[in-house]
Amino acid sequence: MVIEIALLDEVSVRVDGRQVAVGPSRQRCVLAALAVDAGRLVPADRLLDRVWGADTPRRGRAVLHSYISRLRKAFTGALTIAHRSDGYLLTIARADQAVDLLRFRALRSQARSADDDPRRVTLLTEALALWRGEPLTGVSGQWADSARYRWQQEREAAEQDLTDVLLRLGRGEEMVAQLLARTSRHPLDERVTGQYMLALHHAGRTADALTCYRQLRQRLVEELGTDPGTALRELHQRLLDNDTTLTPAPPVSGGRTTNEFVPHQLPAPPRWFIGRDAELARLDEALTAESDGMPRGSRTTSAMVISAIGGAGGIGKTWLSLSWAHQHAERFPDGQLFVDLHGFSPAQEPTAPAVAVRGFLDALGVDPGRVPTDLDAQAALYRSLVAGRRMLIVLDNAATAEQVVPLLPGSPTCTVLITGRSRLASLVDRHSAGYVPLGVLDRADARALLTARLGEDRVTAEQDAVDELVELCGGYPLALSIATRHAADRPALLLTEVATKLRELGLELLDHDTDPAASLPAVLSWSLRRLTDEHRTVFALLGIAPGPDTTPPAVAALTGLSQAHTRKALSVLEDASLVERRPGGRYAMHDLVRDYAATLARDLPDDVRTTALVEVMTFYLHSTSNADNRLSPTRSPAETGRHTRGAGARTFPDITTALAWLDAEHTCLLAAQQVAKDRDRHFEVWQFARSLAVFHYRRGHRHDALVTWLAAAEAAVHLDVSIRIQVLQNVGTALTQLSRHQEAVEQLHRALTLAEEQENLADQASTHGALAWSWHGCGENRQALEHAYRALHLYRVLGKQVRVADALNAVGWCAAHLGEYDLARAHCEEALALHRRHQQHPDGEAATLDSLGFISHQAADHRHAVQYYQESLTLYRTLDNTAETAKTLENIGHPLVSIGRLGEASAAWREAEEFYRHQGRDVDAERVRRRLDNLPSQELPPRP
Repeated sequence: MVIEIALLDEVSVRVDGRQVAVGPSRQRCVLAALAVDAGRLVPADRLLDRVWGADTPRRGRAVLHSYISRLRKAFTGALTIAHRSDGYLLTIARADQAVDLLRFRALRSQARSADDDPRRVTLLTEALALWRGEPLTGVSGQWADSARYRWQQEREAAEQDLTDVLLRLGRGEEMVAQLLARTSRHPLDERVTGQYMLALHHAGRTADALTCYRQLRQRLVEELGTDPGTALRELHQRLLDNDTTLTPAPPVSGGRTTNEFVPHQLPAPPRWFIGRDAELARLDEALTAESDGMPRGSRTTSAMVISAIGGAGGIGKTWLSLSWAHQHAERFPDGQLFVDLHGFSPAQEPTAPAVAVRGFLDALGVDPGRVPTDLDAQAALYRSLVAGRRMLIVLDNAATAEQVVPLLPGSPTCTVLITGRSRLASLVDRHSAGYVPLGVLDRADARALLTARLGEDRVTAEQDAVDELVELCGGYPLALSIATRHAADRPALLLTEVATKLRELGLELLDHDTDPAASLPAVLSWSLRRLTDEHRTVFALLGIAPGPDTTPPAVAALTGLSQAHTRKALSVLEDASLVERRPGGRYAMHDLVRDYAATLARDLPDDVRTTALVEVMTFYLHSTSNADNRLSPTRSPAETGRHTRGAGARTFPDITTALAWLDAEHTCLLAAQQVAKDRDRHFEVWQFARSLAVFHYRRGHRHDALVTWLAAAEAAVHLDVSIRIQVLQNVGTALTQLSRHQEAVEQLHRALTLAEEQENLADQASTHGALAWSWHGCGENRQALEHAYRALHLYRVLGKQVRVADALNAVGWCAAHLGEYDLARAHCEEALALHRRHQQHPDGEAATLDSLGFISHQAADHRHAVQYYQESLTLYRTLDNTAETAKTLENIGHPLVSIGRLGEASAAWREAEEFYRHQGRDVDAERVRRRLDNLPSQELPPRP
């Protein structure tokens, strides 16, 4: 049985001279993808890529198996397709004869090793006769396009081999017209030009041959900035000398269509590459999108694909680029170029573009004598050599766009992958490069990296230690690698011990004395080499700035720079991948980068560090006070300390912007209070607690409120007694909010004793008011009512009408819980009238409406209860008081159930539960959840 597989024309199969149906286009592609490697195992992933490329369907392997099953049935007995080791093997007798492409290559190889020229002519003529049309006709896809281009190059090389032989046999005269056409198609190919010159010489047209040489030389100088190579120059000289023994010179290296040099410069792929699925997909999409936007078989009208991978040192940029490059190496059959540009290296300066280009020219097989001295000319020659070739150029560790631009090919058939710590913005702007930012690994991938390096058994045996290592390394690939190296080098070492050392030593454990590339501090330090002294100082100070992130105004206060200089510095640090810009105009560092910056800050003069911290603390305090004044416009403005600068402090036009700023800066404000505490700035510690009190109340930040007031209590020992009284009151109130009532009462009685000693009626009144709420929390409503009456009496004596209204509401609330509803209603209605008359305390008005809702519900007046609660909710929502909104939403559910409006009750309780969960009030949330679970599923008639 004789089988013939045609790939150099329409893909087809003949068995004993009879054509057999191959099937649809995809099935033809499967056959071709196997036949080109007949006799060799083709991995399934490679086969999928050849058939579908980036468009592989979700069930691609199943579809592939279906196609192969059909091919087996169609060619039973003629060929076999075996499945082995996650791949497929096409076996066919005499594959180098059965597959025309393989036969073409075999004949060309025989011709090169033949002993005489007539034999070479026969073999090459037979090889070229196998080409009957366009290769792979009937098959589409990126692999087919690439194969067609590559095989056509092989055909042209074979034609040139045959031309050399015919010229040696003295048949140059009959080839003049053919070679003239070939030089028109390849005007810069020196081998073709040399053959044409010889043919002209053999035809007696030596003058025309010399003219041809001059024309080529002029083109090379104008377009590439170089002279012809050695072989062509020697041919030219021999023509000038009228040498009658001229024969074709060997193929000239460096010509555009010469395939003698196909560089494969990619370093080995990383062994421990884990995750990065999103980034790999982005690189795939860039290549696929470019390919999809062009006609099949050509990319000459589309743009070159350039992807720039950016990120901090040690984040895994090179690993990502090499992993992707090796995965897609088959897409670049004409070779892969790689250069480390040493943009951030401890041992040498960044690689000059001229050095990198010269390395590429050497890799492409250019005769050293042909390399021009001018960088522009070198770059032009390099671009000409890669033009039309499907090549991948990897530019690793780039420092600047200026270093990269001369290395960019001009051909849309090439793909460029760049890695660097800088964002290389001009490449994005001028060359449409796609930017792929690279961050840390997520927890799952970080754990997978540890598992890959340490083994499943060791990781499973110490789950808690592994979790701690992942947490301490923060997903930073280099840190994870260093930590696992410590464990991998010592199999008997417990991972718990590694985690303990890392927790205690931090960056010290991640350092290395002799190998900078294995040291995270050293790798990070390389990012600073290109920064100015000012920018390095900004970076160091960011390491000690309060809070997990920051904003330009805070950095301006920290550094003493103008806003414009601050934004420039942050932009430079962001460009160097040392800080990350986040939504809302905030900037943050990875914890390990921040730790490194903090080590640099220790080297700054003490006065620089102290001034920076005090100024940023003051900025936060002034801004917080301004925000608090918006939340409580009738309260006397807070003093903001004895520090007068307060540079750049934020101001706020309304409550909404003030609350938004406090929400965004809350963690930084707590950290700023800690800065004040660490530096014994006692007055500022107290003012932070005071300025945050209303915000903490409205947002339900009860634990944070207690923390700030306890810090203020420590500071108040050094302050006036009036401040100590207020601090004790607020500590008691914060404890009450957390249901720690016994402790709260103790603190409040201390405050009351001090207030009575000072004969300060205002402090006595406010303390009695706080005691009323605390005793109510204990369930001691009779004692609570007594304290509420005392607060009411004192406020009336003081003539503070808004505080009188608050005290009236407290009396009403306590009376209601004692069942004295008429007394309660009278006091709360009086309170509501006062609040509405003075319009100075909307929180108090909303609280009073809530009390009236409770009183009405207890008195079985459920419809009025709903109305009061709805009014209260409207006010609380207007104030964006989420803490009290949650409580009132819970309250309104009860009368809604009583009047049978179960859907509205369910909605209110669900919203209340959501607020409670968000505020960390889990006990309250569970209470509401139980009520929801017990709620009937159908509407009920209202109770009488």
